[in-house]
Amino acid sequence: MTDDLYITTSIPYVNGAPHLGHALEFVHVDVLGRHRRLRGGSVRVQSGTDDHAIKNVAAAQAAGVGIADLVATNGDRFVDLARELDVVTDDFVRTSSDARHRAAVVRLWQACAAAGDLYQKDYAGLYCVGCEQFYTPDELDAGCCREHGTPVQQVTESNWFFRLSRYREAIADLIHGGRLVIEPAQRRNEVLGFLAGDLHDLSVSRPAARAAGWGIPVPGDPEQVIYVWFDALTNYVTGLGYGTADPDFDTWWAGTAERTHVIGKGIVRFHAIYWTAFLLSARLPVPDRILVHDYLTVDGAKIAKSGAQAADPQELTRTYGVDALRWWLLREPAPVGECDFTEERLVTAYNRDLANSLGNLTSRTLTLAARSPRHWAPPAAAGVGDDLRAEAAALPPAIDAALARYDFRTACQLIAGLAESGNRFIEAEAPWHLAKAADAGDAAAAARFAAVIDTLLTTCTAAAHELEPFVPQGATRLVRELYATGRKPTAVFPRIAV
Repeated sequence: MTDDLYITTSIPYVNGAPHLGHALEFVHVDVLGRHRRLRGGSVRVQSGTDDHAIKNVAAAQAAGVGIADLVATNGDRFVDLARELDVVTDDFVRTSSDARHRAAVVRLWQACAAAGDLYQKDYAGLYCVGCEQFYTPDELDAGCCREHGTPVQQVTESNWFFRLSRYREAIADLIHGGRLVIEPAQRRNEVLGFLAGDLHDLSVSRPAARAAGWGIPVPGDPEQVIYVWFDALTNYVTGLGYGTADPDFDTWWAGTAERTHVIGKGIVRFHAIYWTAFLLSARLPVPDRILVHDYLTVDGAKIAKSGAQAADPQELTRTYGVDALRWWLLREPAPVGECDFTEERLVTAYNRDLANSLGNLTSRTLTLAARSPRHWAPPAAAGVGDDLRAEAAALPPAIDAALARYDFRTACQLIAGLAESGNRFIEAEAPWHLAKAADAGDAAAAARFAAVIDTLLTTCTAAAHELEPFVPQGATRLVRELYATGRKPTAVFPRIAV
């Protein structure tokens, strides 16, 4: 495997406006892509929208608008959110309107059919519209979906089924052997636990009448539309030109690039098991890594696409700035466990780490560096700042290790910790006293002052370089400030008033 990376967000239903959880996933993918580029790799980032869900049909009917109009309008809101968050994508697949998508879904369906993995039967089951998924009674809590907390529907219909059970051992072997990596380990164990249970074949179509005709027709059976998850998961190869002569598919999926999906914990089964099985059936490469983030809550309540818990990320960005929101989304949530968002916590994290620590360190360093007109000609004092320089040198591999295990919190702590060490170093060395002594002709003080300033500039530069994937706008300002000459330093991260 090379250093090249193909990385994707999940594609959300567009029955409502994007919320803070969508912002978190956008930013996670953006950081991983920027970080890989920073290390010299080639990267392709893809996102999109899941347009063919029955819940989108219901939302359009409730709003009294056309389905295509609703998914287009709400899809635009996700594009706008990515732009507001300074998230860079190379492709954005809308599954109802992208001409590449329907052909790719049909081709994948035909490949699974050719493998003997599709068959039709009558079926009665318990269906959650929110998940677009049938469940068995033991997967429910008092008849309600565990994910949404809403009652499921009893549905009886004739559907096409995929022989999911055929791929149980192959998928388990991929995971056990490390060929398919799922992070964090807790999510990996959940997938293995599901595979160890009763793995039933999967319904992969829905009656066109129940879906109001919205969706991609089953090849040869226009009375059925392809199940939204079979449809949606295919987006990961749709944007690469699967089934065409587009070289992107060979480069990014069939080649040596790392294939990584970033998803929320509620859809692990769909990606780790269903998607992997579809690909195995079609004789296509499987993902290399599935990175799973936990949920956010807002003021203690689960986030929804509507209501007070939505926490509009665009409004937060406009109020507090993109640096603050990106930093909170990366710095505060742990790899496992829900994290509660409040605006107070956002402001606290930004002020603590960026304004008061890294921003303050840079301002103090540049003010001190400009204090003396001399050019620091004396040789640096031996041993001054060695520990801080070593910490700065160790920052890149430490961040690499944290991101390799999908741990943004630790990566951010490392950057913030280096800034804290820099501020402690200033207090211990008191370079303002050294500058006065140097100006009075003390050569040893001058040498030590030069070593202190050089160490601080090295520290600030290392922090700025590693900060770029996390807070790209702030990092750009920080670098510009470090290399500016002949003017008074300005605040790179202005403090947000509480």
